[in-house]
Parts: sequence; C-alpha cells; structure tokens
Amino acid sequence: MLDPLANRTPSALGPATDLLPVAPDDAADLPEMAMALFIETGGSLRVVTRRGETREVMLEDQTLLPVAVRRVLESGTTATGIHALVVG
Repeated sequence: MLDPLANRTPSALGPATDLLPVAPDDAADLPEMAMALFIETGGSLRVVTRRGETREVMLEDQTLLPVAVRRVLESGTTATGIHALVVG
C-alpha cells in the first residue's frame, strides 16, 4: 500500500497517527500526550491540559475537542467512548 505519510515528519498540526482508547484515571497521565480527544457519547469531561490546568466541559455526542490533554480525570467525567488522537 502506498503510504503518503512515509517520508513526512509527524507534526502537531496533523494528521494524527493513531487513535487510542482512554480510560479516565484521576492518578495517571495518558501514555502519550493527546493532541485532541474524540468523544462518542457526550457528557461532562474533566481533563488536565498540556499546561497542567484542570478544566471541565460539557460535550455533545460525537465531539472532537481540539485541546492538548495529558490526563482525563475519572471524577466528574460522565462522557464515554473517549479516544485520544496522538502524533508520533
């Protein structure tokens, strides 16, 4: 298969190179920094951003949240089907 990204350096500008399932956890960071999150089923989402700030947002179903995230918190998160878009 032809891979148009084979000779391209991964970039935070995209595209993402993988989509990882996220299990919210109050104590552990994601294995890789997420460049964005995709939410299948909306609800409340609490995250720790790349800058270390804790934020809470209400999201609809099928939402793409274009914020760099280091941790998805379990406490206060009701959204499900969370996926991290990663680069690298």
